[in-house]
Amino acid sequence: MPVQSLTNVLNPIEHAHGLTNEFYTEQKFFQLDRDELMGKGWTCIGFATDLPQKSYVKPVDFMGLPLLMMRNREGELRVFHNVCSHRGVKLIQEAGPIQGVIRCPYHSWTYDLNGALRGTPHVGGIDVHKDDRFNCEKHGLKPLRSAIFMDMVLVNLSGDATPLEEVLVPLKERWTQFLGTDGLSLIRKEADGGSMALEVECNWKLAVENFCEAYHLPWVHPSLNTYSRLEDHYNILFDQFAGQGSYAYNLSTVAGTTLPIFPSWPTDRTKNAEYVAFFPNTLIGIQADHVFAMMLQPISPSRTIEHLRVYYIGDEALGEKYDASRNAIMESWKVVFAEDIASVEGMQKGRSSPGYSGGVFSPEMDLPTHYFHRWAAEKLLQTEQA
Repeated sequence: MPVQSLTNVLNPIEHAHGLTNEFYTEQKFFQLDRDELMGKGWTCIGFATDLPQKSYVKPVDFMGLPLLMMRNREGELRVFHNVCSHRGVKLIQEAGPIQGVIRCPYHSWTYDLNGALRGTPHVGGIDVHKDDRFNCEKHGLKPLRSAIFMDMVLVNLSGDATPLEEVLVPLKERWTQFLGTDGLSLIRKEADGGSMALEVECNWKLAVENFCEAYHLPWVHPSLNTYSRLEDHYNILFDQFAGQGSYAYNLSTVAGTTLPIFPSWPTDRTKNAEYVAFFPNTLIGIQADHVFAMMLQPISPSRTIEHLRVYYIGDEALGEKYDASRNAIMESWKVVFAEDIASVEGMQKGRSSPGYSGGVFSPEMDLPTHYFHRWAAEKLLQTEQA
């Protein structure tokens, strides 16, 4: 690993360079991202509302790892490795309801919806389905440490990260000024809408970097910049979070939307909005009348799928009365995120150039981006020192 290169990332912003090309282009560093940047923290792998009923499963391919989100018969959602404990065959291929048990297609071993091994046909010989030499209780599906925040399903692959509730304390405390103590309990998603997936030809880290800063607004988002201008933005940096805020988010006026707002949102700050990356792969935005969450799903060193979910405030907001407003908000975000594609894909192409070796930062405008680079470099250097 290029230790000196990573060390240089930690310099004060006016003297630092960013992560160098190999961290965006090489498979070995993609796998290092999975095991160190993703695996040792809390990483989003999906959304709870994508499992709409009890006894429902959804397979996830997370950077080459077959995982399984599963609701049991009581509706509890847990995450398991999507492999049979016997010979390691992938169990579930498609999302959907489960009638009865999960059955391995290879030797027909079966598991209940809590992950327990229930059936082992012929395990002790022909027509001998139980054997004292084999303990079913020890060989159920292998669970992952998981938790849900704002509909996002997050996992800790290493199993030893600080509890998610503790990690989220600084963010929740910051957003108490807007949401009160329990505002996020009011968010609702449309059953058949409010979702989008964008496939982009870039490394997942570039999507985080782009989201963190407002510096590119005048040139990449000209429409957004007419009402939420570059000079209306401010930087946000703390703990495992970085991003930007706006004092002038004004879509309700520009697009004519009218939606219920958070009850605790200050009436004199309805144009405030904040957009925060929760490292490693979760992007969150809050406005007075809606929030969004984006999961970055890394597919390869140069390919990422961005999964967006938009949520509104209270059951009333999902009514027919607000259909046009919800549609306007969704279309607005589709435009904004689509406008970013050329920039992040252009950065990815530039990572193949020997003329680029990490670049430089604006000492003022790139503070959140450098903060993310520092976070990643520190995590990777810890691996080298272990």
